[in-house]
Amino acid sequence: MTVSAEHPPAAPARRSRPRWWRRPWVAPLAVVAIVFVAFSLPPYLSMDPSQSRVPAPDYFPPHFAVLSLHVVFGSIAMITCCLQIWPWFRARHPHAHRVIGRVYVFGGCLPGGLLGLIVSVTTPYFGPVTAASGVVLALLWLGCTLAGRRMARQRRFAEHRRWMVRSFALTMSIITNRLWGVVFTIALSPELETTFHGDETLLASTVAALSAWLGWTLPLLFAEWWLERGGAERRRRAA
Repeated sequence: MTVSAEHPPAAPARRSRPRWWRRPWVAPLAVVAIVFVAFSLPPYLSMDPSQSRVPAPDYFPPHFAVLSLHVVFGSIAMITCCLQIWPWFRARHPHAHRVIGRVYVFGGCLPGGLLGLIVSVTTPYFGPVTAASGVVLALLWLGCTLAGRRMARQRRFAEHRRWMVRSFALTMSIITNRLWGVVFTIALSPELETTFHGDETLLASTVAALSAWLGWTLPLLFAEWWLERGGAERRRRAA
């Protein structure tokens, strides 16, 4: 079949670059992350264990130092991932995306996750259920981040993106953890004298356990739903 001069073949459609304003959630997310870090980080830069918001056990003297480093590295991960998930920034500044990605992995998630494991198993105040949640969260955070890094090195960028969305959800789950803590404290405090028999420690451990598990499981489930929803939509377009 020949193509006449009057009807030249159509030029392939150019893929438009992402527009920075088409992701309106990026700026609010960055603001929330910055505010959260500004509130959470200062006590752990003071070098004063009395400023810690997590009770330290007597049998583990370096607890405050480990916790402080965990908070510092976690803060780095939170701030850097706000840029990493911005499509416009990735498309317009690929070199910066790669550099910040290395900071996110090696200066944020990996040291933060490893230290988070230590904090989880050496903080008995909130009970074993909360400790178990911290251990599982740290392992998943490390695993998703390392998988994403490996996919990028193999240039399997679609899979890299999926793993990093999961890593991002786990990175930001500390924010939802704190929100659930407020919700459950308000909801369960009236039950102190009845359900909890006046035991404030039991109330605190219950609030901590519920917040810890819901804090990361719900964001991770939402991330999986979002990924599957996007995959289904792409399959429909290709059909």
